[in-house]
Amino acid sequence: MSWLFFHRHIIVSNQENQKNMDCLAGVARESYYPPTNVIDVKSLLKTKEFLSSLPQSVLKGEDILIPDDVLRKLFRFADLRRSDIFYDLGCGNSSAVAIAAREFKVKRSIGIEIRRKVAIEARKKVISMNNAEIIIGDIRKAPISDATVLFFWFNDSRVIEPMVSRFRKELKNGTRVITILSPPDLMLPVKTKFPFFLFQKPFKYAKKIQEQIEVIFGKSCIDFVDSWFMAEKYIDELGVVPGKHRRFVNIFQSMVIWINAWNTGIACEQEIPPPVHSYLGILKTFFEIDLSDLISKKSDLI
Repeated sequence: MSWLFFHRHIIVSNQENQKNMDCLAGVARESYYPPTNVIDVKSLLKTKEFLSSLPQSVLKGEDILIPDDVLRKLFRFADLRRSDIFYDLGCGNSSAVAIAAREFKVKRSIGIEIRRKVAIEARKKVISMNNAEIIIGDIRKAPISDATVLFFWFNDSRVIEPMVSRFRKELKNGTRVITILSPPDLMLPVKTKFPFFLFQKPFKYAKKIQEQIEVIFGKSCIDFVDSWFMAEKYIDELGVVPGKHRRFVNIFQSMVIWINAWNTGIACEQEIPPPVHSYLGILKTFFEIDLSDLISKKSDLI
């Protein structure tokens, strides 16, 4: 499980609100499968009034598209080139396949999407391109061995674990995997420009989370300030949050990151710092979002 995510473990008052909160927390592509092993919290996330003011593109997590300019930035980061065979794993209705084919002129650009209706819509974007296609299928089973670059952005262990195994067994040496916000499993990136990560086969793996964090951030723990700036950088780079809601999302995402760091034993602090108490209070008082029950007691971590 990613050390930057935990929001799938929150039970909310209904399925729509779960999608909404996933989105606000910075959801990756995990809408294929229903959540399991959720942890009940005392207070449900009653955010209906606030969420009703957000645009639909922000509310529907499964329909959120990475802006085209961000995709171009990601592809330049990965040094995507004409000789590449590019795969977008769980492509949704994204423009990634089309941009890779049309603008970066890759040899082949393939998107794999399990939801038939979404895949059919995505095909409309590449219908006139000879070097692009959308495949309807499960990324855990679809052929990927010819790939030279793959875009993989999930935080569901039921997807990450089998795919990391496939990457190790099936991809050719030199193949690059790119992702956003958090590395899959304990893979070590060869290049980082947060929130973008690039991995290249033969892959290297950390033995523990602290080692992975040190490679990425130059220190083996995450404090509240780190959490805040990671959330801020992520919001800035993706550019999908309206300005008037930016502060709220920054607070929420930074709490997601810090609490998960605390619960996995990689927070720098020995005690819960005052800013965390303050922001938890703001979320509970003004938005009726109570995250306090998700913070493990120190004794539970020993």
